[in-house]
Amino acid sequence: MIILVLNCGSSSIKYQLFKIDNNHRVLAKGQVDRIGIKGSNIEQKVNGKDPIFVETEIINHEQGIDLILRLLVDERHRPVSSIHEIDAVGHRLVHGGEDFSESVIINQAVKDKIKELIDLAPLHNPANLMGIEAMERLLPGKPQVGVFDTAFHQTMPPKAFLYGIPYSFYKKHHIRRYGFHGTSHKFVAHKACEILGWDITKKKIITCHLGNGASITAVDGGKSIETSMGFTPNYGLVMGTRSGVVDPGIIEYMMKKEQLPLSEIVSLLNKKSGMFGLSDGLSSDMRDLADAMIAGNEDAARALNTYAHRVKHYIGAYAAELNGLDLLVMTGGIGENNWKVRELCLSNLEFLGITLDVEKNKGLHGTDASICSDCSKTQVMIVQTNEELVIASDTIKLLQKK
Repeated sequence: MIILVLNCGSSSIKYQLFKIDNNHRVLAKGQVDRIGIKGSNIEQKVNGKDPIFVETEIINHEQGIDLILRLLVDERHRPVSSIHEIDAVGHRLVHGGEDFSESVIINQAVKDKIKELIDLAPLHNPANLMGIEAMERLLPGKPQVGVFDTAFHQTMPPKAFLYGIPYSFYKKHHIRRYGFHGTSHKFVAHKACEILGWDITKKKIITCHLGNGASITAVDGGKSIETSMGFTPNYGLVMGTRSGVVDPGIIEYMMKKEQLPLSEIVSLLNKKSGMFGLSDGLSSDMRDLADAMIAGNEDAARALNTYAHRVKHYIGAYAAELNGLDLLVMTGGIGENNWKVRELCLSNLEFLGITLDVEKNKGLHGTDASICSDCSKTQVMIVQTNEELVIASDTIKLLQKK
């Protein structure tokens, strides 16, 4: 079967085309960027062929998806000869609230619920819905499957997901911690156990998805019991431009001192804080900051040390919640590729049985491998995440159940 996987953001669409048989092969991958903005474009890569880049006006998501479908069958670099070879479409859906604890075949009831949840994800759910409805028009009759970022975390108990606010706000408005990156956390926990030959139902695992957005999850017996992101993705760890946890009293204080409206404070906490803010505007990119820290830059060092401190904070808390730790997994663009950040985050954790092999860690990126020393009581691994593959696999599984 051939599965198209779409990840529709507010102004972008990432996509991969899979052929699912004995092996899961990626036939093509690409991204539509700057939808509705000057300079909109699409880039596509097909195995064995030169990548193609097209800059053209793309007003909305339907135009973007139409362009994707046309490039997939363009005779110069097509992975398929007809769009009708696509058997189904899998969508990354950001917020499923409390309604979706697993992937689902998309129907009108699912679409209605995604609409109801727009208030919980105003930047993401509308874009996700536009992607679904565009595919309905462009490939009518083809089955579509939704895979929710929040689904994996629906196994968290109330003691983990409730905030210390009046319980009536949870009952009336569903204000609680939802968590995100669930597809990635689930994938790497299972993949690491497969590599090690372990039964995941018997293991205590902490997964660290460290990218521009970042979160940490405690996985007990294959189920999420705690995660660092909350009601929104701007909670928990310090991230590229997001603040992570801040004292709520700071918001009112900043509004008064800086004479800024709430909307600007929220924007500042999401777009100008995190590593960018801590480094005094040096960069939000960990590669830049790690290089600068090694070269002796104090702004970079301050930002990275704060980042590592927050990661350790959650690792220690989740090891306590799990009452032990068998495996720690590093994934995401930073977790997989940045040895310096891994070293900062995983040093001085011997009390948890973690002993990093410093030299092995320096030499590894973009691979699945152990980075702990032989004497480490707790296994530590880099595992490459692949959320798109999970979406394609879940799509196949649901279609086979029909």
